[in-house]
Amino acid sequence: MTTHPELLVPDPATMRHVLGHFCTGIAVITGHDGVRPLGFACQSVTSVSLEPPYISFCPASTSATWPLIRSTGRLAVNVLARDQRELCAQFATSGGDKFRGVSWSPGHNGSPVLDGTVATIEAELEYEHGAGDHTIVVAHVTGLRAARDTEPLLYFRGAYGGLDASAP
Repeated sequence: MTTHPELLVPDPATMRHVLGHFCTGIAVITGHDGVRPLGFACQSVTSVSLEPPYISFCPASTSATWPLIRSTGRLAVNVLARDQRELCAQFATSGGDKFRGVSWSPGHNGSPVLDGTVATIEAELEYEHGAGDHTIVVAHVTGLRAARDTEPLLYFRGAYGGLDASAP
């Protein structure tokens, strides 16, 4: 018979610790309000449906950037590459010019497509649902692109990393 570790009470610190054992990719959600580019780092991006094509991500309820992107109805999910750790840090901060020194071009829907990413998903806002201290966003995918031979930036147990190059 298998014995399991002690079951922990789900307080915020324990949630962060245990869920940190789930490896995730990191993305920058971008939009453009007609005046300036907007963006924030996000590690909660997932595919929801292939037909119709939906993705989901979860910005913090305290995000000042998400309401500005939401108001446009259009966005891009830029999946960061292994060598874009500093870019992640730049978009994870509050305030300031997050696009300073960042190379990007407008996507088909006008949202910024960051250079050097693993993949970009262009989408339109479909649904939102409040969920505790975050918002669950479901977006309808309108376009996709992926780079070849580029490894993703991963987050695991509170640290950044990438795939093991020696793995098959």
